[in-house]
Amino acid sequence: MSKLSFRETHSVAVRMPCDEILKAVFPLLEGADLAKCMVVNKQWREIAQDDYFWKCLCAKRWPSICKRPQPPTVTYHKLFKTFYKRQHRRALLPPRLSLNDLEFYVDIWTEDRLIFSEVVPGPTLQNGIWIPPPGICDVLKYHLEGSGYKMILPVEPRFTIPLSHSVSVSVLVVRKDSNKVACIIDKSVFDYIDRTAYRALAFDYLDISPSNPFVSEIRAWISLLFLDNGNNEGIIDVFGIELDFCDAANSEEEVLWLLDILDWK
Repeated sequence: MSKLSFRETHSVAVRMPCDEILKAVFPLLEGADLAKCMVVNKQWREIAQDDYFWKCLCAKRWPSICKRPQPPTVTYHKLFKTFYKRQHRRALLPPRLSLNDLEFYVDIWTEDRLIFSEVVPGPTLQNGIWIPPPGICDVLKYHLEGSGYKMILPVEPRFTIPLSHSVSVSVLVVRKDSNKVACIIDKSVFDYIDRTAYRALAFDYLDISPSNPFVSEIRAWISLLFLDNGNNEGIIDVFGIELDFCDAANSEEEVLWLLDILDWK
């Protein structure tokens, strides 16, 4: 069979009804393009709503679902429209806690000697109210000014720690409205020192309330922020303590929701 010339092909297309042309083209389109065709005019919308086209699109993404005699939803169009892309993250409801309701108890030991112990009101740790001291390195400054919710406690007076010593930390939090206590960090060791960012890091897994059985493996991170001690590289000069929950929470609202589901006792 000889191929049709361009003139002959054009002539055939001209003789084809518009509906037939659309029905030949629509199965070749991606979902977003087919959806745009539905708003061109009434004729295009009526043709593009044919569930056969949407079944073809669903078959490309979820072939097994199209083995059913009927779609699991009312139509394949609805199935594709609902699941073809991730839903936008829903806004959180206002948290039931506020930082004003909380007090944090921070204790740091080097070997068996207590070197820092302080009761910290929740508002003191509010993100953005603390100005870092001059002289910190650029990497640490970039980290502190970067995105993410950081709860930072200034250390005054500053204290020093020999790098050869083992340093551990515990953090408890108390709800002033109920006098209940939860553990955030339980005697974790600062076992990693980032000398480029001048941070010593420790973490612990949060104890989540049994009423939230599907929430687990969320870490609380705590960092000692220190300055370059040019006189003695074996000692770090701590000027701040940073607490964050970056595994799961990156705003004040998210942090408060996370704290609310701790195993309060």
